Amino acid sequence: MSPGSQVILHADMDAFYASVEQRDHPELMGRPVVVGGDSNRGVISAASYEARRFGIRSAMPSAQARQLCPELVFLRGDMAKYSRESKRIFEIFRRFTPLVEGLSLDEAFLDLTGTERLLGSPRKIAEDLRAAVRAECDLAVSCGIAPVKMVAKIASDEAKPDGVVEVTDEGLRSFLDPLAVGKIWGVGPVAQKRLEAQGIHTIGDLARSDPKRLERAVGDWGLGVRRLARGQDLRDVEPYRDAVSMSEENTFGQDIEDRGTMESAILSHAEAVARRLRRSELVANTVVLKLKLARRVTSGPRGFPLLTRRETLSEPTDDGDVIARTARALLARAELTEPIRLLGVGTTNLTSANPEQLSLLPEGQKKERRTRLNKSLDELADRFGPGAVRRAGQSDVSRAGLSFQIKRGEDIPEEEEER
Repeated sequence: MSPGSQVILHADMDAFYASVEQRDHPELMGRPVVVGGDSNRGVISAASYEARRFGIRSAMPSAQARQLCPELVFLRGDMAKYSRESKRIFEIFRRFTPLVEGLSLDEAFLDLTGTERLLGSPRKIAEDLRAAVRAECDLAVSCGIAPVKMVAKIASDEAKPDGVVEVTDEGLRSFLDPLAVGKIWGVGPVAQKRLEAQGIHTIGDLARSDPKRLERAVGDWGLGVRRLARGQDLRDVEPYRDAVSMSEENTFGQDIEDRGTMESAILSHAEAVARRLRRSELVANTVVLKLKLARRVTSGPRGFPLLTRRETLSEPTDDGDVIARTARALLARAELTEPIRLLGVGTTNLTSANPEQLSLLPEGQKKERRTRLNKSLDELADRFGPGAVRRAGQSDVSRAGLSFQIKRGEDIPEEEEER
């Protein structure tokens, strides 16, 4: 790296969930393993490299994966175990720098700027980090090193499996230019087709494109990705990012039309979100309901119509009952006339939960009772697990696959951590 430039490392665990399972079950080593739901509605959360040779990847429907590899081993997964492993891995990351920005349970940015004198060259730090994760967790991690975040992330992808790729200031153009334009953050399949229609196939093509022509073709968005293609990424590593939203969702095992089943799922999700808000000392100003219709309109995982409804509250809340009542009203407002396959409840516009002065009025006393009740429920959940106590009408909800998302405010019970 040039003197004075940033040094960003992107660390990405290799096939994280599947690798943890293969480590813990040696009989699975060398076999095609996936973690995810095995039903027709299931989704692959992680695929071992043996499974990837068949074209299987995360977010693929389980039914399609089974067609590609009939001998595929399906595992439901264990989120508590993966969360514990993630905590151990992130503790190793923080030995090398306190500036660690977690993107998910299995990947993070590390700002290594200024650490060379103490810890050695960036490549040495990457190798030492990888060796520590291997020695203490028996897992592989790939690392990308670059002057900016986007390039570091692309470099770690190029380093897989179990490798390191370093991109210097001088080598940035030669590294980026030949890569497909879809490698850039924010350029999905649809956007890639739009750019390719303009003759832009590689990152180099995008970097050299005429900005006015690009703006006419795809709007201001095109100018933003053009800057990324030129290596102009001004984002810093943010170890203390504030949560902007919290949500829970599930895909049903079969299409659902029954309103009672939907409302039961809403209550379960609302209570889970509220518990995470309280643990994070946050309150929500807006409730969001997400519904995915069962009717397929295009191929691929995004081929189902998605409805979202939101409501801004008269006052912010961390109460599951308030969130559930609002979400149920949003469900009624949606006026569904067909089955759904997915339902989610979320909160956004989050702010700090400042303690309020207790009121002597009936409404204030009612709110105080709700606060005491929620505190008791949280204590029981912390001690016995989130499913130990439930409100009337609340039931288990099935999920199509596991998420790599870091869920702020979702703690692992102490007795699970000690196992």
